[in-house]
Amino acid sequence: MKLAPLGKGNLPKPLPLLRLIGPSFILLGLGFGSGELILWPFLSANYGLGIIWGALLGITFQFFINMEIERYTLVTGESVFVGLARKLKLVSPVWFIFSTLIPWMWPGIIASSATLIAHIFGLTYSPIIPIILLVLIGLVLTLGPVVYKTQEVFQKTLILIGVPFIFAVAFILAKTPDWVELAKGLVGQGRGYLFLPAGISLATFLGAFAYAGAGGNLNLAQGYYVKEKGYGMGKYSGRITSILTGRKENIKLEGVTFEPTPKNLKFFRVWWKRINIEHLLIFWATGAVSMIMLSLLAYTTVYGNPQGSQGIMFLLSEAGVIAAKTLPIIGTLFLLIAAAMLFSTQFSVLDATSRIMSENLIIASNRFKIGKLPVYYYIFLWIQILAGVAIFSLGLTEPLTLVVIGAALNAMAMFVYSALIVFLNVRTFSPALRPSFIRVAVIAAAFIFYGVFSALTIIQNMPRLFGA
Repeated sequence: MKLAPLGKGNLPKPLPLLRLIGPSFILLGLGFGSGELILWPFLSANYGLGIIWGALLGITFQFFINMEIERYTLVTGESVFVGLARKLKLVSPVWFIFSTLIPWMWPGIIASSATLIAHIFGLTYSPIIPIILLVLIGLVLTLGPVVYKTQEVFQKTLILIGVPFIFAVAFILAKTPDWVELAKGLVGQGRGYLFLPAGISLATFLGAFAYAGAGGNLNLAQGYYVKEKGYGMGKYSGRITSILTGRKENIKLEGVTFEPTPKNLKFFRVWWKRINIEHLLIFWATGAVSMIMLSLLAYTTVYGNPQGSQGIMFLLSEAGVIAAKTLPIIGTLFLLIAAAMLFSTQFSVLDATSRIMSENLIIASNRFKIGKLPVYYYIFLWIQILAGVAIFSLGLTEPLTLVVIGAALNAMAMFVYSALIVFLNVRTFSPALRPSFIRVAVIAAAFIFYGVFSALTIIQNMPRLFGA
């Protein structure tokens, strides 16, 4: 697609902070079912809380990366994919299609939800359960009139109910020595190790680090959500609506920017302050505390029990201990909330990945028209659902294995785009709108971290890959 130059307009008056809340709930929901509920608690159940520093560092890196994604959309009203295509032509859309499809087609999150649901209702787990859940998600996304509103309401409700419940259970069960271990773990001091224990799978750690928040290309979808919420110049963009039940809206890929006049720059500074506060409170603070408390709960209930810390079974073991130490209904509620969070994460993942791939498909070729964006969105949605069905049908059903495969691949994608985002914002904007030196330095550190651990993960797994 030949992209038109950015249009010109005036930056809208900043919205009140309360009206900006929403997009970060969706991004937080993207991480709840992977890093928060599975990988970091799994690592804590097996290795103790000495690794929890990685969760805090990981979500901090993602906060800074996400804000650069929001910066670009706030100023231009278009996604970073369009911006990068302006700089890198055909290379970037093709890369983003494949680096989204390959890592996220592994349906480990919905397999985890199905495992818990089967246990709650006394069913024998079989691939048909996650397949039914995948199809259900497809139907909800297809029939919801406005996709963004469906997402926002779903995630807000679940997080506002689930997070306080988890906090309460962790506070009730954790003892003083557990809190001491947690405090030590935040600075990398574990039982008999510093930062990383001997024998830890680097693929699992890298995956957990990537999923300390949303993870992979899903972070890049934040531009869509802030655009549809009406942040800054995103006010001039249309929304994706259902091709069956929604009212058609005029969608534009190319955005509209503003001249750096005193009034526009004053508005920008207010917008920038408020959206940083929104993301800091909802995504970073809520996400960090949730990961830490869920890991503390896993440590308190399962650590030291070799049978209870294997695979996704550690969640079932947690529920058993919670039920024994409180009331049986509390253990069941824990599993129900965990299953719902995992389901909602898969729900959000399918939405975000479909958005990313459909937009990049249009950017990559003149054959695909912007007016058909909702159609392409739903085509990619159902392609992913069918891919999940095929994977389950082939017998690849172990939830944790599927999650780790996808997570490690997503960390490698983050290594690539963390540098691209800084490149885009520095090259596109005037000095008054560019990221500060500190923000660039933090993202450079993230780039190095993702790169080093991706390389170490590949090296560690080379014997397995080549059959040695």
